[in-house]
Amino acid sequence: MGAQNGQLTVMCGGDAEVFANVAPVAACFSRAFTHMGPCGSGQLTKMVNQICIAGLVQGLAEAIAFGQKAGLDMERALQALSQGAAQSWQLDHRGNTMAQGEFNFGFAVDWMRKDLGLVLQEAQRNGARLPVTALVDQFYADVQAAGGGRWDTTSLITRLRQSV
Repeated sequence: MGAQNGQLTVMCGGDAEVFANVAPVAACFSRAFTHMGPCGSGQLTKMVNQICIAGLVQGLAEAIAFGQKAGLDMERALQALSQGAAQSWQLDHRGNTMAQGEFNFGFAVDWMRKDLGLVLQEAQRNGARLPVTALVDQFYADVQAAGGGRWDTTSLITRLRQSV
């Protein structure tokens, strides 16, 4: 959906001259196209992005599930939160759909698991410690096991709604 709407954020590695030559083409499908350095730097930056998103979506899922259990009007709560330090793209664009149990938007769980697998593999190689990312990856595995592989990444909240 992001590419179709020209809204992707692209992090690219490689030769700076080649990057400059392809930038006009990338403008057709991206709102941001950033040269990150030598080959591989774009992929590593994408990994950093996925680490950020995984933790953020899990936090948002927990917050919404908590608010719902507490009896809050989550539409109103999310609107209030979007005005403060908790504001994020995920909260603004997916908070209400998460609260309503709608998961047919954007980036699929299957794709996130693929990306997090690459992240964890690189972390093992470079010695980075990613305990939250590894945990959220397992949470996404739970969503896949429940049949949600094609749901969007905000479907993490479904794990918190299951009866124990």
